[in-house]
Amino acid sequence: MNKEWFKVFFAAFFEVFWVIGLKHADGFWTWGGTIVSILISFYLMIMAGRHLPIGTVYSVFVGLGTVGTITTGILFFEEPFNIAKLVLIVFLLAGVIGLKFVTKENGTEGAKSQ
Repeated sequence: MNKEWFKVFFAAFFEVFWVIGLKHADGFWTWGGTIVSILISFYLMIMAGRHLPIGTVYSVFVGLGTVGTITTGILFFEEPFNIAKLVLIVFLLAGVIGLKFVTKENGTEGAKSQ
């Protein structure tokens, strides 16, 4: 896994914080943390998208963020859990992992035009 995929992973990690913040933020510091998380998340995703296919980057970003948000909601915010949700998360993760493996890691966009 190269550094661009790590950027996607960390972008999704911060996505979990800002998505949860959109629901639970109620003061200056929590809204500030939410906004900072949005900025970090999108910055990392945009930087990774400069070197990786953007469709795959966005799909992996959203997929990992969704799995992280659902898992965090179940573990820390007592959101309901059932087997169907677990099965769908597994399918989503399989799709994200599959996209990562079938995507060729090309050089920079500028390198293609040379």
